[in-house]
Amino acid sequence: MDSIDIEILKLLQQNARVTASQIANEVSLSVPAISERLKKLDSTGIIQKYTIILSAQKMKKNLVAYMFVSLKHPNYIEGFVALVEKENEIIECSYLAGDFDYLIKIITEDTQSLEVVLNRIKTVPGVQKTKTIVTLSTVKNTYSIPPYEGMEI
Repeated sequence: MDSIDIEILKLLQQNARVTASQIANEVSLSVPAISERLKKLDSTGIIQKYTIILSAQKMKKNLVAYMFVSLKHPNYIEGFVALVEKENEIIECSYLAGDFDYLIKIITEDTQSLEVVLNRIKTVPGVQKTKTIVTLSTVKNTYSIPPYEGMEI
C-alpha cells in the first residue's frame, strides 16, 4: 500500500459516499486508476465495509454506559452472547482477559431505559458480577483505525 492508497482511505473515512471522480481530483489520478485501487482495497479486505454513522443525539439516545460482565463458567457464554446479539441498545461487546469476561457498550435514551437493559443482562443465567460506568461526555470516538504506509494489500 502506498501513499496514494492511504489518501484514498482517508478520504473514504471522512465520507464513504465520495465519488471516484472526487477522489481522482484530490489525489491527481485518473478515475479508472482510482476505480482499480478501490477494487483492490475492497477485494483484499482492507476496506471491511461502507456504512453510515447515525447521530445518537438525533436518535434520542443520549446515555452511553459501559458494563463489565463476569460469567460463572464458560458454559454460560452461548446464552449470554445470544442476549447481547438481540439487544439493540448494546452496540459493542468485547471478550476480555482479566477480572471480567466481557465489556459491553450500551447506548440508550436515559437512565430508566438503561435500568431495563441492565436488568435484562443481570438476569441472564450465569451472569455472576457486573460493574456499570455511565459516561458524562466522549472526548474521542474514532470508528476505524487510521491507514498507514507499510500495510500490505
